[in-house]
Amino acid sequence: MKKFFLVALVLVLILCVPAAFPVFALDGAAVVNSGDTAWVLISSALVLLMTPALAFFYGGMVRRKNMLSILMQCFIVMSVLSIQWVLFGYSLSFAPGKGFWGGLGWAGLNGVGLEPYADYAGTIPHQAFMIFQAMFAIITPALIIGAFAERMKFSSFVVFTVLWATFVYDPMCHWVWGIGGWLRNMGALDFAGGTVVHINAGIAALATALVIGKRKNLDSNTPAPHNLPFIVLGTGLLWFGWFGFNAGSALAANGIAVNAFVVTNTAAAAAGLSWALLEWLRNGKPTMFGVASGAVAGLVAITPAAGFVSVIPAILIGILVSIFCYTAVSVIKPKFGYDDSLDAFGVHCIGGIWGALATGLFASKAVNPAGANGLFFGNPQQFLIQLATVLICAAYAFAVTFIIYKIVDKVMGVRVSEKEELIGLDLTQHRERAYTVLE
Repeated sequence: MKKFFLVALVLVLILCVPAAFPVFALDGAAVVNSGDTAWVLISSALVLLMTPALAFFYGGMVRRKNMLSILMQCFIVMSVLSIQWVLFGYSLSFAPGKGFWGGLGWAGLNGVGLEPYADYAGTIPHQAFMIFQAMFAIITPALIIGAFAERMKFSSFVVFTVLWATFVYDPMCHWVWGIGGWLRNMGALDFAGGTVVHINAGIAALATALVIGKRKNLDSNTPAPHNLPFIVLGTGLLWFGWFGFNAGSALAANGIAVNAFVVTNTAAAAAGLSWALLEWLRNGKPTMFGVASGAVAGLVAITPAAGFVSVIPAILIGILVSIFCYTAVSVIKPKFGYDDSLDAFGVHCIGGIWGALATGLFASKAVNPAGANGLFFGNPQQFLIQLATVLICAAYAFAVTFIIYKIVDKVMGVRVSEKEELIGLDLTQHRERAYTVLE
């Protein structure tokens, strides 16, 4: 019996003692922090959840005959971009280099192992950083779906998405975040993707909305969202996943992650409230759709600033983003007449632009010593850097998106026929229905 207890005690010590020291060695040299690694892996899962969340958020806005097509587009992006990323997308985005891309040195994850890579995250395995960034590469082109919903051929969508990720997302990711990226070297601040994700996808959404044209009979019959509960479900899951999006971008379980978590929630809350008040004042009633739209706009705007600003600026960012996005959606879009179906441009691009510029206003080294002070903390140069980054990235994304669209349209055609649009994409593109019983 004594031997049994002695053996049990030894086993307990073997199991418990390493757990008290949250690091382990790889290849005899590199050291990985298990707490940081766990947080980044959890954050990766949270960010992945955002793409199905987006599917419900967007899917609830379209007509019931197109609900399944939105789900399918989002899920095929998860599948296709996951493969593209490990084959060459990650290498183009993050392999060290001062050129247009990072190059193909890490293609097929060659050299991307389980040891840390100090230039990106010195406390987590390189593959953990890679898979975290994969989730950003997945959701970014999915955001563009909101601009051409209900009218793009599925085959063309797949080709367009791969080309866009390769020639727009990957180079811009390298410029802003990659080692040797020229905008990074210039001092651009983008903590979790205000420029790389939201401005990038939002301006691409405007380009595609302009060239694909309006939905049929839109002027005489503007469709209402077919399922508000789905929109609310999608919003809630997006808000939940956004904690991984922003706080996970600290790449460690540390104070910067805590700050990003707190300001993310605060900005979303302020923006949801602000949008509701705007509707109340303008239309006499606040709407659930408006609160959901405001919350998403707040999440977008705080994304580039989450690791650099404190809570009071986060409230201001959230309040003001609803004003800007509400104006874009309710005033500017009707005036110019473009059919950004689900307001991908009005929310993501406008919100992303405000967030990037607000970072140049409110960033403080007291929050993050590795960042920079903004205009209101004595550094007007940072605001100018942010403004230049916004203009450069928006111009590039718009131009290349337009070119990619035209090439795909020339080769295989992009828009479904008028008859297919009338029937709906669920049946014409997938031979399935989202709903088997119609009201």
